[in-house]
Amino acid sequence: MAMDINDLRSIVTVAGLVCFLAIVGWAYGKSSKKGFEEAANLPFAEDDDDGAASRASHPR
Repeated sequence: MAMDINDLRSIVTVAGLVCFLAIVGWAYGKSSKKGFEEAANLPFAEDDDDGAASRASHPR
């Protein structure tokens, strides 16, 4: 049996779907929730050393 381009396209499509579903499963898994919550709150973290210069140069 010879493999043609359509067989290769089918294999790549199925492999892509499996990778996509694996990433979605990882992203919505319970073990990843804590890390994503910490990353989501990073913009709201207080850091006096870095923010002092930017606030002084751009007063509101």
